[in-house]
Amino acid sequence: MVAVTDIYGRKSAKGLNWITFIAMTAFHIGAVAAFFYIDYGAMFAAAILWWVSGSLGIGIAYHRLLTHRGFKTPKWMEYFLTICGTLALEGGPIFWVATHRIHHQHSDKEGDPHTPREGAWWAHMGWIMFGKAMHHDTDVLTRYVPDLSKDKFHVALTNWHWVTQVVVGLALLAFGGLPYVLWGVFFRTTFGLHATWLVNSATHMWGYKTFRTRDDSRNLWWVGLLAFGEGWHNNHHAHPVSMRHGLAWYEFDLNYIQIKLMETVGLAWDLKIARRPKDAAEIVPQESPDAVDISDAAPVM
Repeated sequence: MVAVTDIYGRKSAKGLNWITFIAMTAFHIGAVAAFFYIDYGAMFAAAILWWVSGSLGIGIAYHRLLTHRGFKTPKWMEYFLTICGTLALEGGPIFWVATHRIHHQHSDKEGDPHTPREGAWWAHMGWIMFGKAMHHDTDVLTRYVPDLSKDKFHVALTNWHWVTQVVVGLALLAFGGLPYVLWGVFFRTTFGLHATWLVNSATHMWGYKTFRTRDDSRNLWWVGLLAFGEGWHNNHHAHPVSMRHGLAWYEFDLNYIQIKLMETVGLAWDLKIARRPKDAAEIVPQESPDAVDISDAAPVM
């Protein structure tokens, strides 16, 4: 069985991942090209898709639901939100969830896929370009995502996660032409990728600590805004199962608000919520978990 520490981290880099490099280069070029086609309709479409993919998809589905099981939702809603996540071009649900669970188990230690202790650029996007984050050994996947690996929908969506991006791109092309594709696919995706990567890099370097964890996680307000509440990273590492990341009144957490709205209409229940003491002096230092708790994962049909 392959050890996680042999797969992840800068020392495991074997050279440039050419497919990933070409794709990332193309998307960044397309993002820049969008500024030559100023179209407010296309920009509005990009904003909506950014929210759909980054908030509903990555923040709520991939992260707070699938990875940490911070709340429960009907299976059809889980599948819908997961489809939204594939639009972010961050891989299928099994790959994403496995990587993130490993990040929590080995946060800022050997085996962490993207710790800034191995370089800020590595943590931001170098691990995507040179690491093996999207090419797991199947044994590793099974060990870290036993809940998703048994679900045929999640397995299929992991294998075909790129299809949704193609479908949306063709729809935008048919509706508004090239400007809609450049803004709604290339710029939106590139912006969303960097927002997610900033959670991996910036929030492990800058910001403030509410809890004393065994890693470098910090709360960073501007990443919290760019990533719909995912930037309150120290709170999250102290209480990873909590679906609420912004614990203070000034820590705006749009993803949490949306899940609470889902609860009011019966689309979310069993919400796991960490609470910050009213008196900061009473905050008890927390320890990061040695492993991600998936014991309360929803049963797979």
